[in-house]
Amino acid sequence: MTSFHSRLQQVASNKQAFTQFGRGVERETLRYNPDGYLATTPHPNTLGSPLTHEWITTDFSESLMEFITPVSRDISTLLSQLTDIHHFAHSKLDGERLWPLSMPCKVHSEDDIELAQYGTSNSGKMKTLYREGLKHRYGSLMQIISGVHFNFSFPESFWDALHGEQTEEERQATKSDAYFGLIRNYYRFGWLIPYFFGASPAICESFLQGKKTNLPFEKLNGTLHLPYATSLRLSDLGYTNSEQSALKIGFNSVEQYLEGLNRSIRTPSEKFSKIGVKVEGEYKQLNTNVLQIENELYAPIRPKRVAKSGEKPSEALSRGGVEYIEVRSLDVNPFSPIGIDDKQIRFLDIFLTWCALSDSANMDDCELECWKRNWESVITEGRRDSVDLTIGCDGEKLTLQQWTHRIFDEFDQIAKAMDEAHQSNAYIEVCNELRTWIDSPEKTLSGQMMKAIKEHGGNGALGEALGEAYLAQYQQSEYQVYNQQMMESEVRDSVEKQKQVEAGDTLDFDHFLENYFDYLK
Repeated sequence: MTSFHSRLQQVASNKQAFTQFGRGVERETLRYNPDGYLATTPHPNTLGSPLTHEWITTDFSESLMEFITPVSRDISTLLSQLTDIHHFAHSKLDGERLWPLSMPCKVHSEDDIELAQYGTSNSGKMKTLYREGLKHRYGSLMQIISGVHFNFSFPESFWDALHGEQTEEERQATKSDAYFGLIRNYYRFGWLIPYFFGASPAICESFLQGKKTNLPFEKLNGTLHLPYATSLRLSDLGYTNSEQSALKIGFNSVEQYLEGLNRSIRTPSEKFSKIGVKVEGEYKQLNTNVLQIENELYAPIRPKRVAKSGEKPSEALSRGGVEYIEVRSLDVNPFSPIGIDDKQIRFLDIFLTWCALSDSANMDDCELECWKRNWESVITEGRRDSVDLTIGCDGEKLTLQQWTHRIFDEFDQIAKAMDEAHQSNAYIEVCNELRTWIDSPEKTLSGQMMKAIKEHGGNGALGEALGEAYLAQYQQSEYQVYNQQMMESEVRDSVEKQKQVEAGDTLDFDHFLENYFDYLK
């Protein structure tokens, strides 16, 4: 019996280990006008304060909304909460719609992309200044690409089944080691996510704003597409940083990861220093380092811990170890009104559990780069008839189909154990359906997208049709978990909390920033 099978047996012996996963979703979406162009209006006051609202905030720009669910142990409850947040937001949009695709809608000019505003508090102004820095460093268009982030944690019963009784210190170390093992396997095999669920094979021509690209696009009515691509969002067109590519951040332990992260926020950038920090009395960015703050690090998956008030993400990890992981490789699912569905969540349950239970040797920088090449192949040509992937740097070459079928043999075993714990067939049904997608790439989300794009005559036309349909759907829907009173109460509470934050400031902004970055000295 392999170590994977013995670990699976151990965990499956405790039903709660497979029924109490912690899950949360963060879904990004652009507001747009009925003419298909980006909305240039401010974030609606009727949705409360984006600085302090529990569920509704903004990401890079005023027009880029982010909906955040609480942590839930039940998939149905999680999706109902996300649906209710969408329902409430739609009711306050005043004729605007929510863009259902990852790649942006039509944009007249980058100047139309207004940076997100968070009020007059120092923390609010710092959030906007961070975005100002992103604008100068990478351009605004790249920053309004939307995605879905999936937060995931195993319950204590999972660790109990694998390791028995432990002291608090032992358990913390065990969890961190296991989550980093999961992360390494995610880098090795996470290309499965863009293969099945990548949903950005095309872009509106306006996204390039006349800039040159080396990608061999084909054109259809103002839409540019790669015929076999799965996720242009994850490609070089998406969030990339040539400065970051030189960073060596390891995933073999929490200590190694934090050392690399802390080095990155202290490393000066010659390129970004040319922007300046405060130019003629106006701030351009927080600092001139490769990363202004930790959040700027691009990664398809992140180790996380809920931070205490005033605590930086790295300080939280250093204090308590890894509490959960954040999966960041999901495109918005255009065929779901909320950008994600239960099938995807069940697959992620299976895949992340497999990543944690499978052997996961330490990984050096060279090996990590080799695995990233498999991602690049799947992202740009994953639906081609025969895509060869390499096991590590010098290992065996397998086609995507061969390798995926091999992995699914073990997924099936996890799915059966999960179904036994839930007394259902839901997990094995997901495996059975996705197996048919392995040899029929037209069934994948990107395959369905390309078919729909051609039927509608372009990316923009498809996005507008789906946006209209979802708006009509929400206008007819009822709340499932929350209600109007609860949503309005959170709006009022968030406004009050923002006032309290602003009233609590004791320093001017210059001194606030000086204090915040004191740890870099």
